[in-house]
Amino acid sequence: MIVHLIARAKGPIEDAIIHSLRQVVGAYSLLFLTPGKMIAARDPGGFRPLVLGRFGRAHVVASETTALNLMGARLVREIEPGEILIFEPNSAPKSIKPFFRAPTTRCVFEQVYFARPDSRVFGHSVQASRQELGRALAREMRGIEADMVVPVPDSGVPAALGFSRESGIPFEVGFVRSHYVGRTFIQPAQVLRDASVSLKLSPVRETLEGKRIVLVDDSIVRGTTSRKICRMLRRVGVREIHMAISSPPIISPCYYGIDTPQRDELIAARRKPDEVRRFIGVDSLHHLSVEGMLRAAGGGDGTVTKAASDSGYCAACFTAEYPTSTPDFE
Repeated sequence: MIVHLIARAKGPIEDAIIHSLRQVVGAYSLLFLTPGKMIAARDPGGFRPLVLGRFGRAHVVASETTALNLMGARLVREIEPGEILIFEPNSAPKSIKPFFRAPTTRCVFEQVYFARPDSRVFGHSVQASRQELGRALAREMRGIEADMVVPVPDSGVPAALGFSRESGIPFEVGFVRSHYVGRTFIQPAQVLRDASVSLKLSPVRETLEGKRIVLVDDSIVRGTTSRKICRMLRRVGVREIHMAISSPPIISPCYYGIDTPQRDELIAARRKPDEVRRFIGVDSLHHLSVEGMLRAAGGGDGTVTKAASDSGYCAACFTAEYPTSTPDFE
């Protein structure tokens, strides 16, 4: 759509890009390449991360800092929300901010799940934020009795480490994970999601048999993956499963570039908490509160303490409070 708008615009390419982006609302982090220029643009809300780096004399733009690390580039700074950078040979980048100022709407789910843990996103270490999510969850679950904390690998590991350190319950590796299987919740069919779970995770009976465990994961989307994992745990003799989720229940779809299901596929949107617990097959189910998540996503330093709608984060998938108008799909 943006390319079509640019094709209809007149004037230099940067003017065409500005004219086109003024007509769209929502999340975008863009990089344009022409025969003589490279142009980067980030939406005024700053939904998604976008960073500027240097590799020798070359300028580098990437969606996460880990991409710079992997190629040996140096991080210069985060490209600001609503900023357009124009790169031309033998000159410094030109920065312009041609859009009206908008409230900052950084996607909190980047911190919860999507960003790589070795990145810095929105000014914070993702690994540290996820460990703080686990610590916050342990504080909210204070008094839980269990023999060990077990993460659902790999995305549940940092939160489980934080939970273990805060609660004092030992951390144990309860699963062996194959790294040749991708993310399960975006598989297009349920039969593929089920097959992926079986191929990806294998519980370690010698570690888990007869134990009471706190099973830590980052989120529950449809609930089918969690249900299959818990059935695997029961088969190897786990005595009690207390599931701890380092984010609130997902009750609304994302319209800002993440391929999450429609509302009627989200288990927390159509079932009560105890119904979800019974469906998954756990002895107890605990979610981190919205407030606890926002504080942890702020870096664990207490800097984010406001309501979700006024925190600088988009938490619409957890609150159904969208920062822009949304499609009438439902």
